[in-house]
Amino acid sequence: MILAYKEEFKKIGLGVILALLAFVFSSFVFNTQQSLLITSIVFLVTLWTNEALPLAIVSILPIILFPAFGILGTKATTANYAHPIIFLFLGGFLLAIAVEKTSLHKYIAAKILSLFPNTSTGIIVSLAITSALLSSILSNTTTALLLMSIALFITKDPKLRMRFALSVAYGASIGGILTPIGTPPNLILFGIMNEKGMESIAFFKWVMMVSPLVFMMLIVVSFLLSLGVRGRTIKRDKERYKLDKEQKKVLYILGGLVLLLLVNAPLKPYWSGLGLSEPLILLGTGILLFIAPISILNWDDDSVKIPYKIMFLFGAGFSIAKAFGATGLADEIASYLLSITHLSPILLLLAVASLITFTTEITSNTALISIMLPVIYSISEQSGIDTTLFMMVATVCASYAFMLPIATAPNAIAMSSGAVHVKNMIRYGFILNFIGIAFIVLIAEYFWKGVL
Repeated sequence: MILAYKEEFKKIGLGVILALLAFVFSSFVFNTQQSLLITSIVFLVTLWTNEALPLAIVSILPIILFPAFGILGTKATTANYAHPIIFLFLGGFLLAIAVEKTSLHKYIAAKILSLFPNTSTGIIVSLAITSALLSSILSNTTTALLLMSIALFITKDPKLRMRFALSVAYGASIGGILTPIGTPPNLILFGIMNEKGMESIAFFKWVMMVSPLVFMMLIVVSFLLSLGVRGRTIKRDKERYKLDKEQKKVLYILGGLVLLLLVNAPLKPYWSGLGLSEPLILLGTGILLFIAPISILNWDDDSVKIPYKIMFLFGAGFSIAKAFGATGLADEIASYLLSITHLSPILLLLAVASLITFTTEITSNTALISIMLPVIYSISEQSGIDTTLFMMVATVCASYAFMLPIATAPNAIAMSSGAVHVKNMIRYGFILNFIGIAFIVLIAEYFWKGVL
């Protein structure tokens, strides 16, 4: 017990030391208020990274730190913890809980797995696709946890188990960007766009824009993980799942949600959309799951599964973004980075994509994107570059880190399974990072630019 306390104090002490060093060095460049913001962020990121305190506790520290240091007032800080995007996420996660509770994910997984041959390549492809699709509606952490046991049960061959585990992990990261609710950085982007008064991207417009990227990355991952094991036949039982009454209810609700989001999305100049708030639609659908005769969820039993710690993390992210604007730190950093805006747009996109992709390997992607999006917004305001395009590229790249276990939760889950060694993850992840950057930049330049 004493050793555990010592370890915890060491981790907190490390955060304090790094924060003090950050204050000293940043004071030479920024004013006191901006330096205190940098100090607070370094302290928070350190505690998020070394897990000195629970994630939720670290995430509510801005409510104490920002008013105490004169960065933001208490009211201005706490308002970020009730951001509309958080309620969109809440609605999405209520749906995810219903999918998990009714085991609808097993039905989906079984159906997709049955579409592919019983070969090593077939299973790698099917696991990657299943993981990607589930991750677009469930959190990538939940998806990886649910599918990892399935992937490892298929075979006892260490070489194949490693590839199957990585296909689940990488598929979850790839598919997380497919919908706005698939991963936290997407929601941070929507929140900041809302905060800055920018035109939001409709749910289905987002899906349409990122689908080619998801499709190409799934092909590359499947091809890469299949090298050296192609042609092997895997014996496995094809389970037959039949939808029960509860699963049908959830499936119909999901279908209705998709239809409503589709009708709600504007298709200019032909259709202006219904104009309904997407947080309202998602939260309303989530609430529907509690109402008779649907009654899939029960608050007393199921509310404990709601990831309140992630909702607090969103609040912290929005608070950091707000503080960047309020203190003028975003503009200040942007002024130092303006020197690279003379580059051609495609080289600028490449610089942003590379910076975010490799930085997020060693830090929280939610914290990183909360810090970088206000800076990118400020740079675009001062230089005239396409704000939405560059912010979207940064957001997607924050989810596309494949090299290290600490980069994303699916990577950590694959590592903890015992089937994957760090050297294998680095070997595949290094290649995928560069391919991901190339695909994102090319799609942004030649597709997204014409759509946004």
